[in-house]
Amino acid sequence: MTVTEETEVTLAVGQQKELPVAPDPGGRHPDREMHAILEIGIRSGGRPAHTGAPVPGTGPALAEVLIVDTSRSMLHPTAKLHAAKDATVAAVRMLPDGTAFAVLSGRFDATLVHPGPGSEVLAVAGPAEREAAERAVRILDADGGTAIGSWLDLARRLLKDQPAPVKHVLLLTDGRNEHDHRAAMTLDTALDACEGRFVCDAWGIGDDWDAELLLRITRRLHGRARAVRAESELTAAYEELVAGLLGTAVPELRIRITPTPGTVIRQVKQVVPSEQELPPVPAGSGGRGVEYATRAWGDEVRHFQVVLTADPTGRETGEDLQLAAVEVVVPDFGRPVRLPGPRPVLVRWTDNPLDASRQHPGVRRHELYQQASAAVAGAYRAWLRGSDGRDTADRELARALALAGDLGDTQLLGALRLIEAAPGTGRVRTGLKDVDWQHLILSSALTTPPEPPAASPRPADPAAARAAARPGGGPPPEPAAAAPPDPAFPLRPDGLVECPDCRWLGPADSVYCGGDCGRLLRGTPA
Repeated sequence: MTVTEETEVTLAVGQQKELPVAPDPGGRHPDREMHAILEIGIRSGGRPAHTGAPVPGTGPALAEVLIVDTSRSMLHPTAKLHAAKDATVAAVRMLPDGTAFAVLSGRFDATLVHPGPGSEVLAVAGPAEREAAERAVRILDADGGTAIGSWLDLARRLLKDQPAPVKHVLLLTDGRNEHDHRAAMTLDTALDACEGRFVCDAWGIGDDWDAELLLRITRRLHGRARAVRAESELTAAYEELVAGLLGTAVPELRIRITPTPGTVIRQVKQVVPSEQELPPVPAGSGGRGVEYATRAWGDEVRHFQVVLTADPTGRETGEDLQLAAVEVVVPDFGRPVRLPGPRPVLVRWTDNPLDASRQHPGVRRHELYQQASAAVAGAYRAWLRGSDGRDTADRELARALALAGDLGDTQLLGALRLIEAAPGTGRVRTGLKDVDWQHLILSSALTTPPEPPAASPRPADPAAARAAARPGGGPPPEPAAAAPPDPAFPLRPDGLVECPDCRWLGPADSVYCGGDCGRLLRGTPA
C-alpha cells in the first residue's frame, strides 16, 4: 500500500426500533432498553506483502513483547519448551527492521531475556538484534512457578514510552497462574494497570492450561485467547498471528456515541468475533459524546452491541425519534482513512404489544451464544463431579448442540462433536481429559455473524414474471403516488437548522434533532 491509498471504514446500525410506551402495573413509566447492533468494517484496499521495513514516512507500526512461560511444568514434557522456543524465534525472525521488541521469561517473576536483564528499553529489530534474540531464546531453561501478573506488568513498563501505534504482547503459558498470591503484582492489579496500554493475545500449550484464565486476560486487553492441540502446531500459529499484526490496517478505532438528552448509555460491548466489554475512555471532543476504544484492526468486520435507556413519558408514539448518534473516530497514525458519517440509533414508542415484543436478529443471536457458552460451562462443571454429574453433563451438552444448530455455527458444532460420544446422542463420551474441555470453552467463546441471505435468482423477464404472479396475468395496476418527502426546515441566516419543537440548533444536513425531542427533521422515516 502506498501512503496515498485510503483505508475505508464502514458503519451500519441494526435495531428493532419499537419500544413499549405503556406504564407498568404500578402506573410508572420505567426506562426502556434499546439494543442496537453496530456492524463496523475495515477495508484497506489490499495490504502489501511483508517487505521487512515500515511504510515510508510512517515509522515502525509495531512494538512487540513475546512472553515465554518458563515455569518448571514446561519441562513435562520438554516438547512444550522446545515448541515455545521454536515459535518465539520464528516470530522474531518475521519482525521488520526498526520494530521495537523484547522477549520475556515468565516464572514467579518476569525476566528480560532480550535485550537483556536490567535494560529499560526494547531492542530494535535488525539482523544482529534478531540473531542475538534467537541465541538468548535457545538457551532458556525452565524452573519455578507461574505468576502472570508480574509478566504483564513488566511488558507494560517496557511498552510505556513506545511511539508505535500498535503495542502488542504475545503470551504463552501451560499453567493456571497458581502462584498469583506470591507475585509482586497480582493478575487483577496488573490487568487494571495494563488495560488500554496494549493488546494481548494469550495462548495455551500442553494439557494443564486454563481457558477461563486466557479469556479473562484477553477480554480485558482486547486480544484473543487460543491454544494448540499439539506442540508442533505452535510455530505456524505464531507466524500466522505475526503476519496479521504486520498487516494491521487501523491501530485504533473509537466508537463515539452522543446520546440525546434523557438517553443513558448503559453498555457497549463487542459481540463478534468474541465478547468484550468496552469501558468508556476520555473523549477527544467536548459535548455529550462518549468514546469506546477498540484496537488493532485488519481487514475485517466486527459487531458491537449498544444498550441505551430512555423514558417514554411525554414522547410522541408512532414517530421515529433519535436516541443517540453513532460515529467512528480513528486517531491519526500517518495514513489516510475514509470514515462514514454519523448514524442514528432510533426509537419508535408504541402501544402495540406485538410491535414492542420483536427483537433484532443480531441481539437474539448474541443471546443464543451466551446460552451456548453457559451450557458448555454447565456441562464441564457437571463432568468434574464424575458419575454424580453425568446426567447433567449430558443434558447441558445436548442443549449446547441444539443452540449451535440454531446458530448455524459449524465451528462450534465441530468442537461440541469432539466431546459427544456419537453423532446425535447428545451424550458426553468417556475417556475425556480436562484439556478437551478447555479447548471447547475457548471455542464456545468465539462468535460469528449470521450468513448473508442467498441472492434470489433474477427472472429472465421481470415484467413477465410479475404479470404471471398476478391473478389472471392482467396488466399491472397503476403505481400509487409516492408520498412527498417532508421538506427540511428552512435554514437560518447563520446556516443552521432549528428544530421547531425544542429549538435545538444544528448543522444544515441534520436528519434528526439532537436536542430534547430527537424528532425527524428531514426526509421520511425508514
